[in-house]
Amino acid sequence: MAEIHSLELLVQALRRLPGVGVKSAQRMAFHLLQHDREGALQLAQALQHAASNVKHCALCHTFTEDGVCPTCRDPRRDRSLLCVVETPADQAAMERTGAYKGLYFVLMGKLSPMDGVGPREIGLQKLFDRIDALAPEPDSEGPEDSTPTDAASGQMPCEVREVILATNFTAEGETTAHVIAQALKGRAVQVTRLARGVPVGSELEYVDLGTIAHALVDRR
Repeated sequence: MAEIHSLELLVQALRRLPGVGVKSAQRMAFHLLQHDREGALQLAQALQHAASNVKHCALCHTFTEDGVCPTCRDPRRDRSLLCVVETPADQAAMERTGAYKGLYFVLMGKLSPMDGVGPREIGLQKLFDRIDALAPEPDSEGPEDSTPTDAASGQMPCEVREVILATNFTAEGETTAHVIAQALKGRAVQVTRLARGVPVGSELEYVDLGTIAHALVDRR
């Protein structure tokens, strides 16, 4: 009975993965135990190591094993740009484009009142605090040596002059972007939103009307 109980626990654990139902979890469990015991042990060790060592970056809130992630420490990044994304996966997608060279702030979610996810759960105050700490004062003229040093990274922070809202184009993502944009009104930063348009290589007759409408409005 102990072995059967262990198998059930494994199946239930695998079901916690997004998009994995009972049958898929059972197939993965049976495959690991029947054909790849070594892989099962490697997976268990990797999960345990990640769960014990991966934490949030002190500046951008993404995943890292250090106090500050490599992106925030990179002196080649444009520190006047701050891109706000929902998840580390979204950050990775932005990085793969090779078109963005600024810094990030990862919300670790999106506003969803129906699911009990509010501003506190996604760290909006931490985002605003970071922007306030690094944003330029309106018409300020102070000595260069008065700029505070970032205690977490040990680097001189550069003024954040543009906040790019790169949340997903879902109802929750749009709401999150709207709330952030409204909260940043009156601050000495420019707030922009990712443009929506017709995908490269697509034909207009097969593109949904909402995408065409947004592409027309955002034309340049």
